[in-house]
This record gives sequence, C-alpha cells and structure tokens, in this order.
Amino acid sequence: MLKHILVPLDGSELAEEAVEYAKGAVCSGGKITLLTVVDVPDLPVYYYYPAPLVAQEKDYANLSHDLADQATEYLSRIAQRLQDEGLTVDLDVQIGDAATVITDRARELEVDAICISTHGRSGIERWLFGSVTNKVLGSATCPVLVVPGKKILEKRKTAQNKEQA
Repeated sequence: MLKHILVPLDGSELAEEAVEYAKGAVCSGGKITLLTVVDVPDLPVYYYYPAPLVAQEKDYANLSHDLADQATEYLSRIAQRLQDEGLTVDLDVQIGDAATVITDRARELEVDAICISTHGRSGIERWLFGSVTNKVLGSATCPVLVVPGKKILEKRKTAQNKEQA
C-alpha cells in the first residue's frame, strides 16, 4: 500500500477511472493528491497588433485565472466524493505543460506513485497530439501506475475474441 499517490486529471471520464485504482492502492491514513494542469497556449505575436499590448495581456491573464478556477471546481467535486468515503485528499491546480508539471509536482510532493490513465491513442493521432502518459513514464522518478480506460479494454477484448474465432 502507498502513502501518497498523485492522480493527474484532465476533466475526462477516462482520466477519472484512475481515481478508483488510486483508492485501492492508497494505505489507510494515506493521501491522494488530485492534480489538474491548465495548459494555456502562449500569446501569439499577431495577437499584439493592433490592440494595445496591456489590454491583450490582461485578457490573457483573465483566461488563465478563469481556467484555473474551473479546474479547482472540478477537482473539488471529485475530492468531496473521496472525502465522503473517508479518504484524505489534496487539490493541486497548476499552469503549464501537463507532462512536465506532473513529473515536477510528483518530485516536489515526494509522492510514492503517480496513477494516470491512458487515452489509448495510436498511430497518427499519437504522433499529432503526443501522449502525456508516455512523457510522464519517460521522466518520472517514482513508480507510475498506468490505467487503461474501460473503452480501451473493451476494444482489446473484442479484438482478441475476433482472433480466437
């Protein structure tokens, strides 16, 4: 059993499946930290002209703040459910690149493990969008529990059944 588990969430039902695994892996008296990373794109150069720079930066800062508030509300709903089950839960909302923030926060918080779901992208989709889970696996300094989503498992079972037929 683990004392402290970091669970990165992106707002998808698939990501939330990792919460159930973390609940089963955390020891009595342990803690789960729910993390959401708000990835706000850089302000493009063309965005500066012709509007005044100060106004554009203010709008951009407001966007970051609004997204962080939404992320906090989202994590609070999940945390409340876990706390109702008697678990200790911390919330963590950060701004930045998801994979980098996840591994950095895991080190800073000295977690025993990261429990993260995989979206099951492959081929061109994985190449275009990348895989946060793969990046975390490549740079984490603690164990990483990768949880395949139910839809991914169902696809695999269907494929295996076709092969056996």
